Amino acid sequence: MVRVGDQIELLGLRGFGRHGVFPEERANGQVFIVDLALSVDTSRAAISDDLADTVDYGALALAVVAVIEGEPVDLLETLAQRIVEVALDAPLATAVTVRVHKPQAPLTVSFADVVVTVTRTK
Repeated sequence: MVRVGDQIELLGLRGFGRHGVFPEERANGQVFIVDLALSVDTSRAAISDDLADTVDYGALALAVVAVIEGEPVDLLETLAQRIVEVALDAPLATAVTVRVHKPQAPLTVSFADVVVTVTRTK
């Protein structure tokens, strides 16, 4: 039997950060938005109905926003990797995909969003 992986997703987590390569990005800051999808076997939690058998996504959300609002970095790639590391700390997580959105990036052309997507496994 082929098992399709279970996922827990957190979409649209928002935090105010000072990430970017330009001095004005560090001085003024901006909103960053994160989506993440964790690969987790949820079958045990589905039977036990116990939070200890799954990922506490409330705690994970707080940890992700703390990274967004924490120490500034130049690149979205670095920010995404820091979030990946926090997400993969969840004991039952086997893989994670993180999308970091920077909708107010300092581009000189009209755009809807800038997004960096990173996928990692344990």
